[in-house]
Amino acid sequence: MKNHILAISLGCLVCSTAVLAQDKAEMKPNAPMAMSSATTHMDDSSMMSSKDASKAPYDLQFLDTMEMHHQRAVEMAKLAEDRSEHAELKAMSKKIISDQQGEISQMKSWREQWYPGKSQAMNMDMPGMMDSMKGMSMPKLAASKGKEFDSMFLDMMIKHHSGAVKMAKSAEAKAQHPEIKDLSKKMVSAQQDEIAQMKKWKVQWKLAGS
Repeated sequence: MKNHILAISLGCLVCSTAVLAQDKAEMKPNAPMAMSSATTHMDDSSMMSSKDASKAPYDLQFLDTMEMHHQRAVEMAKLAEDRSEHAELKAMSKKIISDQQGEISQMKSWREQWYPGKSQAMNMDMPGMMDSMKGMSMPKLAASKGKEFDSMFLDMMIKHHSGAVKMAKSAEAKAQHPEIKDLSKKMVSAQQDEIAQMKKWKVQWKLAGS
């Protein structure tokens, strides 16, 4: 009986140690903001700011917040290949994936260079961030196909891009690093062009008002 109790106690200790190790790993200050499969089943409006994000340097807030924003756009765009009925939208989605993954890599590199070891500073209160997430539902988008998908995708991506443009324009004025200012200008130009094209498609494909 004593041996049985001892075995159970040792098992609990091993489990507790594993959980503690996992918790410590998740609490690393500069851990990457990987998007889990669970995250894609949540409404984006439920996302929350990192602890004390508003107290971090503006440029760090921008890098972490825009990285998260880009990751959401990439997730949305990846759905288009198997769900959209328009080749033009599939092509734009591939471009969005390529462009924004490249920008994510660049922002991560700057973060490591300028703010090594700093805690995450993703701030939902940055201009455009909260607005671009309202009403976003990855589960609904993933469950749709054809015309329904294209209508929902265009509505969501136009709103998402509009939020990025607002955040990037703010960074042009507030960022301390010229590299961020330059990247923000490119984001504004590219995403405004894509917004204009997506609005045209809504009319051409009779999706206006969806």
